[in-house]
Amino acid sequence: MNYRTATRRTSWGLASLAVLMMSTACARAPETASETASETASETASETASAAQAAAPVAAADMTPVMIVHKSPSCGCCGLWVEHMQRAGFNVEVRDTDDIGPIKARLGVPYGKGSCHTAEIDGYLVEGHVPADDIRKLLAERPKARGLVLPGMPLGSPGMEMPDGRVQPYTVELVAEDGSTIAFGQHGSP
Repeated sequence: MNYRTATRRTSWGLASLAVLMMSTACARAPETASETASETASETASETASAAQAAAPVAAADMTPVMIVHKSPSCGCCGLWVEHMQRAGFNVEVRDTDDIGPIKARLGVPYGKGSCHTAEIDGYLVEGHVPADDIRKLLAERPKARGLVLPGMPLGSPGMEMPDGRVQPYTVELVAEDGSTIAFGQHGSP
């Protein structure tokens, strides 16, 4: 069984537990009419808050520019990174291709800084398993730069998570307009 299958089975197990807990809570009879009214008001407020929280990622995705991800159709870690971006509220359009080289060249990914997938968002390039928070920081600060790169495929980066939670230290780099790079975000312990 691979990591993704184990995660799905765990998620299904948690969903089943939640359904069981909800059915048990719903089966409980209220003791008095005042408790019923109080519980109903509390449940309504809770449901309203939950609905607002559930809509928040959708609203955030609507305000965030579309991210176009170029990846191989057979790459599993790229798919997991796309899922990370979507969970973080990014509106992602996937373009599967067998030859990402010309795209990397067009966007100006520096030699030796490549990874398995390349994304474009609001005029910036994002190369590799860059965390969503670093992309948000880039979009908020709007530096004059080509974008962000995370060379290779560091263990523990988004899409490269390890079952034991281990994170290989890695540095996300900002690519200047001239192609030089500087540290932008540090992740994992040294």
